[in-house]
Amino acid sequence: MSSYLVTGGAGFIGSHIAVRLLRDGHRVRVLDNLSTGRMENLDVIRAADPGGHFDWVEGDIRSMETCLEACDGVEYILHEAALASVQRSVENPADTASVNVGGLVNLLSAARRRNIRRVVCASSSSVYGDTPTLPKHEGMTPAPLSPYAVSKLAGEYFARVFATTLGLRTVSLRYFNVFGPRQDPKSQYAAVIPLFATSLLGGRRPQIFGDGEQSRDFTFIDNVVEANIAACTSGEGDGQAINIACGERYTLLTLLEVMSRLLGVRGEPEFLPPRPGDVRHSQASIERASRELGFSPRVGFEEGLKRTVEYFRSAA
Repeated sequence: MSSYLVTGGAGFIGSHIAVRLLRDGHRVRVLDNLSTGRMENLDVIRAADPGGHFDWVEGDIRSMETCLEACDGVEYILHEAALASVQRSVENPADTASVNVGGLVNLLSAARRRNIRRVVCASSSSVYGDTPTLPKHEGMTPAPLSPYAVSKLAGEYFARVFATTLGLRTVSLRYFNVFGPRQDPKSQYAAVIPLFATSLLGGRRPQIFGDGEQSRDFTFIDNVVEANIAACTSGEGDGQAINIACGERYTLLTLLEVMSRLLGVRGEPEFLPPRPGDVRHSQASIERASRELGFSPRVGFEEGLKRTVEYFRSAA
């Protein structure tokens, strides 16, 4: 049995990681200030913990005292706490930087003082920007287009310096468009798949910003959970960044078509102007993840969508 801290554990990705760790028999502590995380996710985590191996700290990673408290007695940290969303960062760059950079530095500093074995940091495919080269690989020069992307890239650099200069083992995982059950459709910054699902189930026209031909490497949540767990003990922990995705891409129009078919409804999109900071095409090379983490996506695009739309259908 190992002990883990999951920051942002009341959120979508963090709660899935916490549930998996508890089911594998580990001790799990969640740190979350509930600014975007949800109590319902904490209830799901508690339900996966019949052995009393779960506890949570309500607090903010921008507090060093809170970070030190949360790191007590922990071996590994899975850092999911962040202010996500490109659009949110365009509207308020300072808040995004405060949480995603300042909060991360606090956590890394606390982890170093508490002799944590390794910190796995959530980064983002947005660091690549809108470069035409596909698939996007870790050797490419980053070209972020939004404050959110800049904050994630800065976080990667801090994680690397803590590894190479300050002796704390770290790794950053660049997520590509993660989706799955419990992803929040109600936020004004909600991701496209939960928005499509709730629109289709509610008889509304799904909204697409742009022409719908933009493409993404949609990655089901179970694949991301597997990568995080592997990153705690695999590889050198030398601060490198690693893509986590499926290595495929689908347009938003194709996404809508597949979701409509799975739900048995007709999805006629409403097209809106493109949003600033959005990337046109995104697809990952996952060679480094395979080599360093033994990573291979277990759940593909359509199977992941099937599980996701069934969740939203049952929750409707």
